[in-house]
Amino acid sequence: MYTREKSESTVATHYWHELGDGRIQCDLCPRFCKLHEGQRGLCFVRKNEDHKVVFTSYGRSSGFAIDPIEKKPLNHFYPGTSVLSFGTAGCNLACKFCQNWDISKSREMDSLMSLAGPEKIAQKASELGCLSVAYTYNDPVIFHEYAIDTALACRELGIKSVSVSAGYVCPEPRAEFYQVMDAANIDLKAFTERFYHKLTGSHLAPVLDTLRYLYHETPVWLEITTLIIPGENDSREELEKMTQWVVENLGSDVPIHFSAFHPDWKMQDKPPTPISSLLMARDIALKNGVHYAYVGNVHDKAADSTYCHHCGQLLIGRDWYQLSDWNLTESGACKVCATQCAGHFAANPGDWGPKRMGVRC
Repeated sequence: MYTREKSESTVATHYWHELGDGRIQCDLCPRFCKLHEGQRGLCFVRKNEDHKVVFTSYGRSSGFAIDPIEKKPLNHFYPGTSVLSFGTAGCNLACKFCQNWDISKSREMDSLMSLAGPEKIAQKASELGCLSVAYTYNDPVIFHEYAIDTALACRELGIKSVSVSAGYVCPEPRAEFYQVMDAANIDLKAFTERFYHKLTGSHLAPVLDTLRYLYHETPVWLEITTLIIPGENDSREELEKMTQWVVENLGSDVPIHFSAFHPDWKMQDKPPTPISSLLMARDIALKNGVHYAYVGNVHDKAADSTYCHHCGQLLIGRDWYQLSDWNLTESGACKVCATQCAGHFAANPGDWGPKRMGVRC
């Protein structure tokens, strides 16, 4: 375990450079915030202090909870097991439809009431019998140093690490971050630059680059989530292009989750996503060669369950987050035709069930 230079909750960072005009540029994500002395980036937690970028909320969390791993969502990473989840405050995107806006849009350090260093989090996960720790609720890109140190502490205790992220990160910090992660769910918010620019204040290309990087250059288990928003990213044409891109660039075995939007934050004028739109997206994905496609934030047992892509056998039944069927061999193959199911599986399913439990670290 290595120790970072820090003072209370502030730590020095190294992804930045001087611009020569009195400002410094943060190089953690493609937003490239250019900061005067004392100025914070869009993420709020990275700041120009004494002519260097510092991270201001190390060891401070918005809270901890034990969740089923399927809630991340990760359906092919040790199903049924429990994961200790936590996040901080702030975000490097500006999504008008943010579903966790009270955390990700927070500009108050006082909202980070839970104080816990990396070793304490790892020890708590071990004591509670959690297979993994998830860096979630807001994007772990912005708490890069805290997440990495926690993942290293977890690794020493045999605890796995899961990143839930929008994937908006520069190549060098991305490589450092994902070398200590075991699984990731990347939020592919849409498949048009218009959507990313208008509704998130970011760009599509860096996210696609992160997806390609994770699949082709790391051993990290990868799943994708797309929040389907009526009138914004739910057209058949866009879903056709997106799922075709996934198969052509990442292969057929990367699971995709199509989740329902509910009106929130600065997008209160849109209706909730009808389940018919989610099922259409799932059908398009399957038609285009995606082996595992799911719906989320709605109750549809058939569309939440996992099937053998070769013979159609039900492999893992899910009723919300409760596992109801298990037809995999100890090696993760279909019991009927012996076709391997993509993912990471134990000999037996976990038994955490659908419950969520708040904890204190």
